[in-house]
Amino acid sequence: MAGGGLAAPAGGGTQFEAKITPIVIISCIMAATGGLMFGYDVGVSGGVTSMGPFLKKFFPVVYRRTQAGDHDSNYCKYDNQGLQMFTSSLYLAGLTATFFASYTTRRLGRRLTMLIAGVFFIIGVILNAAAVNIEMLIIGRILLGCGVGFANQAVPLFLSEIAPTRIRGGLNILFQLNVTIGILFANLVNYGTAKIKGGWGWRVSLGLAGIPALLLTVGSLMVVDTPNSLIERGHLDEGKKVLKKIRGVDNVEPEYLELVEASRVAKLVQHPFRNLLKRRNRPQLIIAMALQIFQQLTGINAIMFYAPVLFNTLGFKDDASLYSAVITGAVNVISTVVSIYSVDKVGRRFLLLEAGVQMFISQTVIAVILGLKLKDSTSSTLPSGLAIMVVIMVCTFVSAFAWSWGPLGWLIPSETFPLETRSAGQSVTVCVNLLFTFVIAQSFLSMLCHFKFGIFLFFSSWVLVMSVFVLFLVPETKNVPIEEMTERVWKQHWLWKRYMDDDDEHRVEGGKGIDGEKNGHRNGFDPVSQL
Repeated sequence: MAGGGLAAPAGGGTQFEAKITPIVIISCIMAATGGLMFGYDVGVSGGVTSMGPFLKKFFPVVYRRTQAGDHDSNYCKYDNQGLQMFTSSLYLAGLTATFFASYTTRRLGRRLTMLIAGVFFIIGVILNAAAVNIEMLIIGRILLGCGVGFANQAVPLFLSEIAPTRIRGGLNILFQLNVTIGILFANLVNYGTAKIKGGWGWRVSLGLAGIPALLLTVGSLMVVDTPNSLIERGHLDEGKKVLKKIRGVDNVEPEYLELVEASRVAKLVQHPFRNLLKRRNRPQLIIAMALQIFQQLTGINAIMFYAPVLFNTLGFKDDASLYSAVITGAVNVISTVVSIYSVDKVGRRFLLLEAGVQMFISQTVIAVILGLKLKDSTSSTLPSGLAIMVVIMVCTFVSAFAWSWGPLGWLIPSETFPLETRSAGQSVTVCVNLLFTFVIAQSFLSMLCHFKFGIFLFFSSWVLVMSVFVLFLVPETKNVPIEEMTERVWKQHWLWKRYMDDDDEHRVEGGKGIDGEKNGHRNGFDPVSQL
């Protein structure tokens, strides 16, 4: 089956042959279990921190505040820096780990980096489930955070590089789909374990994270590394063999030569992070960083981290709050499936812009309902009809995020950086994401206490800003081969093309310019012989 989703570029290009082989599907599913682990960690913390026995053991001040008879502000009963640190420490550790993960991804390969992530996850799960004090609890979360840093660095790269171009978007979103499944799984587990008598249900919730941790570890042992990674590390024959295997055709020479050429240019870059700051890489860097910042400023993680806590704050009882969190988790999964089927058809920009409108409206409606009907005292609750409306609006918001900013925040950066800066670019992407995830996780309960219902207006105003950013500055990357982004995307954009026109900026440290390398190949130069 010819094509592989590659339309010939206007300036002349190669149409690679590729079949959707079972090994591609299996490899991508196994790799995407890193998302399952990440999602479970995101979802489980919110449910656990709303459980009375957990709060009583580790955060007695918060536990006393949530009991009947305490007349603090409805919005402030969960405001506690230690409780927020339990959630956010994972992301601070992930932020630090991503710098090491950048090195292992480049030097040891995507596959081994995923294995390291799995080992961190398993150790962290054991410590959390067996925790007897707050220190043990936080150390476990930090180790889980290290796993997140390594997994988020390697998995999106693995998925982008191993998938044929025409289904690259869909397969890459498997990572995000597994994140949403992990969140739903965590919400279901929390709903069940909250009913366990004896007060140890939270240990079961934290311990069951071992299931996705094992899946990721075993999966990383079973998958093959990507041809890009093998060639980048000098294993040319093995890279070509794997390329034939994953494409399902013998004629892989054109794609192989392009990968070798890109790898050779990448090797000339002695300082990937310094090269990332060069003028020609600025559009990719700006967009990647902006997408990560905006992704967190939608407010999604505030809702997913603290969904049960949030619904408790809105006056729902314990069971009702966990049940509502399960509903939003299910909507999250279903909407991510929508993204898998639509991202390579309608494109990235359409999904981002449509979702912006949907998220803005839903958050504004939530703010209006809470502002008019929820009084600032712990005895106040929403009328049942309005409570259902809040859940519907939260689901509307979550669905929009799940088919747009959630998966595309990871997909677009992973497919736009050239090979010579891809590992460094992914590292910066993960770093910025985890930094702002940490900020939101550490501050949301305090913001909820001070902003009250205005917290939703705060996030909706950012949704407006990010939609304008997408409208003018984010180009469409649907069905464009990764190695042809410069010619077919950046040089065609009204603003970013200005960063591509300076020939001096197309030179890499210590060697010929990238354009010169490609021209040499097309004029009969053999890049393989030069490695």
